[in-house]
Amino acid sequence: MAKEKGKPRGLGRGLSALMADVNPEPVSTETQAPRNAEVLVPIEKVQANPDQPRRQFLQDDLDDLTASIKEKGVLQPLIVRPRGGGYEIVAGERRWRAAQAAQLHEVPVLVRDYSDLEMMEVAIIENIQRADLNAMEEALSYKQLMEKFGHTQEKMADALGKSRSYIANLVRLLHLPNDVQQLVHERQLSAGHARALITTDNASDLAKKIVKGGLSVRATEALVKKAASGDRPVVARKPKNSTGEKDADTRALEDDLSAALRMKVSIDHKSGGEAGSITISYANLDQLDDLCNMLSR
Repeated sequence: MAKEKGKPRGLGRGLSALMADVNPEPVSTETQAPRNAEVLVPIEKVQANPDQPRRQFLQDDLDDLTASIKEKGVLQPLIVRPRGGGYEIVAGERRWRAAQAAQLHEVPVLVRDYSDLEMMEVAIIENIQRADLNAMEEALSYKQLMEKFGHTQEKMADALGKSRSYIANLVRLLHLPNDVQQLVHERQLSAGHARALITTDNASDLAKKIVKGGLSVRATEALVKKAASGDRPVVARKPKNSTGEKDADTRALEDDLSAALRMKVSIDHKSGGEAGSITISYANLDQLDDLCNMLSR
């Protein structure tokens, strides 16, 4: 796809144009037919999108849609693009699955000649619009756009009408353990629960307690805070020397790290031993996001 020099590239060919395909306006019988009007194609010639943002399709939802399709047919056409003698789904995989379950032989489609980037964008837009994506699927979608096509969080935030911190916080969920991510996939944990668990070292154990106790997000935050303190009295911590002051080498190292990271760094080295701890303090979510990016490289 050719790019014009000097112009920042947005998402694909523009969300307004893509959205027109996802939610086409109803056409009056007195107006002309829309471009590339829908056609019926054999259902076996349609294949799924391997980069579909949705990773899980709830069986109860599919059963309800299947029953509806058996009675009324597929009311909204799938959006597809030509692929290998058949068609690849851009948007509408849930309708396609339900149509198969309803034993339909043909499905209505709108054929569009989308690039890989436009295809991914439409798939993401459709699911986000319908609130069909869970937090992990949405996070994976944003990660795909960034890694495969070089989109920045700022560009996605502007194009999708969301804040940069919203996208940054979602992408950060991908650092959670797999079992915790699975609980979010299954909607046993909300995005708010998952965000509270990002900073803890025992996210898996805490997630089980949250699900078992049916804890709210506020209660989860309190649980994480309690776990971080280790339930140990503060008086158990002792200064590493009689004066409680750090030596010159430690202070110099703190200054060097603080300058490199542009954040306050504190080093607590255990006197007479090899172990210690480093505390990095961030002033806002943007700094936390920058730190996560640095650590994940």
